[in-house]
Formats: sequence, C-alpha cells, structure tokens
Amino acid sequence: MSKAFTKEDAAADEVVVPPRAPLPDGVPNYVTPRGLELLRAERQALEVARSALRDAADAASGSDAARLSALGARLFEVERRIASAQCVEPPPGAAAVVRFGSRVTLRDGAGREQRYQIVGVDEAEPSSGKIAFLSPLARALLGAEVGDSVRLEKPGGARELEVLAIE
Repeated sequence: MSKAFTKEDAAADEVVVPPRAPLPDGVPNYVTPRGLELLRAERQALEVARSALRDAADAASGSDAARLSALGARLFEVERRIASAQCVEPPPGAAAVVRFGSRVTLRDGAGREQRYQIVGVDEAEPSSGKIAFLSPLARALLGAEVGDSVRLEKPGGARELEVLAIE
C-alpha cells in the first residue's frame, strides 16, 4: 500500500474536539432546566477529567498535551454555553399553545403518532424525541394549538401534521 494512504505520520493519540451545535448570531441560547443541568454536569466531568489528566501528564512528562488541549477546548465551549444560557421554565400544567419546553403529540397523514419536546440546541436528541427550537419541525410547531395542522417542508415534499396534545 502506498504511504499516502496510511496515517503513519499522524500522531498516535490525535485528539479531535467536535464542535458544539451552532447557534446563529443573535439567537438566544434557550435551555430547559434539564438542559442547563446537563451542561453543568458536562462541565464538572470535563474538569475532573482534565485534573486527572494533568496529574497523569505531570507524571508522564507532559506526553498528554494534546488531550489536555482538547479537554480545555471542550471546557471553554461548555463554559461559553453556560454563560449565555437563558433558562426557560416549562409551561405550568396544560399549555394552550406550543412553546419552548413543550411536549407535543402529533399525528401524521398515515395516522402515526409521534411525541416531541422542544429543547435547546445542546439538549437536542432527535432519536429520543428532543428537538432543537431552531429545527424546522420546532419552528413549524411553535405557537400551534391542539387541533391545528402544521405544514413541515421537507426535501421530499411537505408533510401535514396534526397537533393532538400539548404538555
């Protein structure tokens, strides 16, 4: 195999810090109380990991500098998100309209029901039904009431979704 297709020249422990989900300029960093707690827990875990790695790096004469740098970068990003976070309490009781933090039950044209919660970008996990407030689905739902139909534009065509419940 040609050397051009190997990673022999790359550092053995190359550390890549994936970027956090972006927030467009001027958009507030809304978070749910759970989302804020998750960010704080992530910060604490990163601080513990960095401290442990520093102790190990001191013993190993600084061989873990790349990992320390990566942890520092991740910690910096988490600190920025916490500093800019605007915690939004969930609506008390049954809400009349969909808003940030709402849990919404929808029915699509095929009769399938789906449930989503509108959350901050750092808390979003679509496979678990947590969608970022900036997502196309969340934007279509915000302000809707039970019984409303919302139109979701998708590359394969538009979908009509009926709002069945708001919590």
